[in-house]
Amino acid sequence: MPSAANHLSLAGKVAVVTGVGSSSGIGATTSVLFAKLGAKLSLVGEHAPSLDEVGKRCEKENGIVPIALKGDLTDEFYVESIAEQTNKHYGQIDILVNNAAIYGSGNIQSTSLETYDNMMKVNVRSIFHLTSLIVPYLIKSHGNIVNVSSLTGLRAFPFALAYCMSKAALDHFTRCIALELAGNKVRANSVNPGTTLTGLHQRVLGLSDAEYDQLIEQRQELYPLGRVGYAEEVANTIAFLASDAASFITGATLPVDGGRQLACPR
Repeated sequence: MPSAANHLSLAGKVAVVTGVGSSSGIGATTSVLFAKLGAKLSLVGEHAPSLDEVGKRCEKENGIVPIALKGDLTDEFYVESIAEQTNKHYGQIDILVNNAAIYGSGNIQSTSLETYDNMMKVNVRSIFHLTSLIVPYLIKSHGNIVNVSSLTGLRAFPFALAYCMSKAALDHFTRCIALELAGNKVRANSVNPGTTLTGLHQRVLGLSDAEYDQLIEQRQELYPLGRVGYAEEVANTIAFLASDAASFITGATLPVDGGRQLACPR
C-alpha cells in the first residue's frame, strides 16, 4: 500500500509530457508541476523556444535539466525516437502524459475530409502510436498513462464535430488500454477539461483580446461554479492521477469542468 506521507511525490519518476507549447498551456503547466514534485522530464513539442523556456522553469523547480524533443507527432520516426531517447537518457519511463492535440471547428456540412483526417491523425493516431511504444517501459516500471481529453469527449457540442469525435475516441482508448494493461499493474486515465484559460481559443480562432474576454465571459455563464478553469487546476488533476495517490484508479474519465457536464442547455 502506498505511503500516505509521500503519495503526492513524483521523486524518482520519469515522465514524458507531450504538447508542451505556450507557457500558459496545460502541457507546460503540468511539466513545471511535475518538476516541483520531483519528476525527471522528457518534454515533447513542436516549438523549440517554448520547450527551452519550459525546460528552464522545470530546472528551477528541482535542479534537473529536462530533455527536449522537438518534432511533429505525426512523423512516425520522430515518435519512435521519443521512447528511445527518453529511455536511453534516464534508463526508465514511469509516466506518459498524452496532452498534444489540435482543435478545429466545423459541422457535418462544413468539415472537410482533410480537417477530419488531420484531427484524427494528431488527436488519436499519434497517441495510439506513442503509447504503444512506451507501454513496454511502463510495464517494467508499473507506471501509468494520463490522457488529456476534453469535456467534448463526454458530451456533444455543436460545430466541433471532428474534435468531439477525436476526444470521444481518446476516452474509449483510455478505457480499453486500462483494461488491457491492468494485469501488468499499469494504470490509464483521462482528464476531461472544460473551457480552460490557456489562450488556445484566442490563438486558434484568431480573436482579439476584447473578443477573447467576451467569449470567456459568455462561457462562464454555462458553468455551475460560475467560471471557467485554470491550467493549474487541470495540471493538479493530472499530477494526482499520475501519482500513487490514485493507485487504485484506472479507466476513469475525470471531468475538470466546474460541473459543466451536469448542466442542461439553457
